[in-house]
Order: sequence, then structure tokens, then C-alpha cells
Amino acid sequence: MEHHNADPNNSVMTKKLAVIFAIASGMAIGNLYWAQPLLAQITASFGVETSSGGLLITATQVGYATGIFLIVPLGDLLPRKKLIVTVMMLSVAALLLCARSPGFEFLALALASLGLVTVSGQIFLPLAGDLSADNERGGIVGIVTAGITTGILIARVFSGFVANLWGWQSVYLIAAGMNLVMILVILKIVPDIPGKEKISYGKLLAGVFRSFKKYPEMLLILLQTTMAFGIAFNMFWTALTFLLSGEPFGYSTLQIGLVSLTGIAGAVGGIGFGKLQDKGWGTPALGIFIVLEIVCLAAAIFAARSIVLIVAVTIVFSLAVQGVNILSQTRLFALSDTERSRLNTAYIVTIFIFCALGSALASVFWNIGGWTAVMLCACGSCCVSLAGWAVQSKIHR
Repeated sequence: MEHHNADPNNSVMTKKLAVIFAIASGMAIGNLYWAQPLLAQITASFGVETSSGGLLITATQVGYATGIFLIVPLGDLLPRKKLIVTVMMLSVAALLLCARSPGFEFLALALASLGLVTVSGQIFLPLAGDLSADNERGGIVGIVTAGITTGILIARVFSGFVANLWGWQSVYLIAAGMNLVMILVILKIVPDIPGKEKISYGKLLAGVFRSFKKYPEMLLILLQTTMAFGIAFNMFWTALTFLLSGEPFGYSTLQIGLVSLTGIAGAVGGIGFGKLQDKGWGTPALGIFIVLEIVCLAAAIFAARSIVLIVAVTIVFSLAVQGVNILSQTRLFALSDTERSRLNTAYIVTIFIFCALGSALASVFWNIGGWTAVMLCACGSCCVSLAGWAVQSKIHR
């Protein structure tokens, strides 16, 4: 495999540029989560049942999954700067449509459109890998990934706070303004990079599926990440909402959101985890992070009636999950210099499916045996991830 960035001195990526990528990626992924705390307010404003609000989240997620598959692979074909600016401009237009939606059905379509085009974060990530020197790539990917994770967490709290002051429409107007400012920053700072290959769009999309066969190690990477991140992470956070909204806590949506902010400790604390891969410690570190997840989930069973213990478990658990995610994605980008956007598409779409499965399993196991049943199932999922790591460790010996 040819390595274009072997010399660190040839790296275009700087810490400043990585931080810009992280902020822009966080804002893009945040667009998917503005609506989550606003569902009651939105449905009330249109005079529909609160339970119908879930359709808005589904519409956004379906749009996003479609955009990941149809748009993100273009990063291996088209000049990335133009592609990023184009999808961000379309995101601004979609945000304005959301803010000015005359009815519930229109808003659902606008949110689906927003999901479709707010994929710039998943274009930035492989671009960061391309612009980084081989011995710096893990650290850079860690910074950008931290931006994405932080964006998810901040968006939920920010939208609830703003909507309480000025109504839910204001959230989308402010988001449109922030995205416009970020577009101007990107136009000035991000370097122009030509497209990599001259192939048809059909072959490009087919390459997403071929990557599973072309890079066998990718299947092990996906096994570890879907189990430890996709399923376990989403089971934990979904069940945590159930736990905190019931007895003995009885927390409001805002209070639950504030507890969720503890996950930022994981996002920020995990920024440097990618450097472990750069130093050749990626494989043992990944195993440690998976084991740490198992320990946290087991401890969570006994923390169900103490908010102090829950917050402590949440912080450590978030750190461990962030470590798994960053090291897996760094290893993924090391598989190819020319197909990172296609690899990232296959990775994100697969993870997305398992994230949805994790949320669904949380509801199923909550009904079976409450918090304890969910945590035990999440532990089992991490054990499968650990088994995949053990197989990969033998291959790398």
C-alpha cells in the first residue's frame, strides 16, 4: 500500500485546522439532535399528539443514513472543500425550512432533508486522515472525533435552553446563522484538495460494499465497535433516560440533559487517545478500554439509586467508549490512503444500524428486567467485542 504522508514534514494538518474540523463536525452532527428535547414543544405548536414527535427523529435519522451512503463516498471522487461547502450551504437552507415549517408534515420532510445533507462531519473525518502524517493521524482523528461527540451532547442541552427562551423555531434560525459563519471560516482556512480518482458514481458506491471483502480486517474492527459502541453505548444512554425519569429520581428533561453533559468529560478526555495508535500501543489500549466498559456496566448495576455513583460511572464509561471509537476509526483509516471516504461510509452506516438496534434492545430488556437487565445485556455485548479484539490481537502478533 502506498503511503503519501509518511514524512511528518509533508503533513498539511495542523492543530488549529484540526480544531476547526472538530467544531465544524460537531455543528454538523448537532443538526441531527436539535429536535430531541423539543418534541413536546413542537408537537404542541402544531396541535398533534406528543407521541407523533418520534416520527421527526426517525425522519432525521433516515435522511442522515441516506446522506451518509449517497454523499460521503464522493469525498474520494470530488474536491473536498467544494463538497463540504456545498453540503453545508444545503444544510443552512434545510435549517431555514425547519424554522419556517407551516405544518408538522412539512417539518418532517424538512428534517429528513436536513439529515440528508448534514453529513459534512463524516467528510471532514477522512479528510483529516488524508491531511495528517502517518505518525500523527491518530491524534488528529481523536480531536475531530471529540468534536463530533461533543456536538451531539451540547446540541441537546443548547436547543432545550434556547427553545425555553424564544421557542423551538429560534433554535433552527440560530443554527443556520452558526453554519453560515462556519462556511466562511472553511472557505478561508481549509486548503483546496483535488479529487483523488476518476471513476463513475456507480462504481464509487459499489466500492463501499467491496471494501468489506477487500479489507478483511475491517470486519473485526466493525465487530468490536458495533458491540462496544453501537449497542452497549446506546443501551446505556437510552436506559439512563428511563432510570432518571422514574423513581427515586423523577428528573425533568432538562435535569436528564444536564446529567448527559457528563459525557463531555469522555469526549474531551479522549482527545489524546488516538496518539496511543500513533505510538504503536493501539491494540493493547483497545482491549483495556473494552474491559473498562465491562467494569463500568457491571458497576452501574449497583449504582442505580445514587446519582453520584451514576455520574462517576457515566464519566468513566464515556471515556472508555471514546477510546474504542477513536482507536477503531484510526485503525480503519490506516487500511487505505485512497478509499478513506468509502471506508468511513461503510463504518458509519454499519455503526448507525447497530446504534438503532442498541436503543431498541434497551426498551426490550427494560421491560424484561429494568436497569439490571439492560446493563447485563450491554455487558454481554462488550464481551463479544472483547472476543473480537482477542482474535485481532493474535493476527497482529
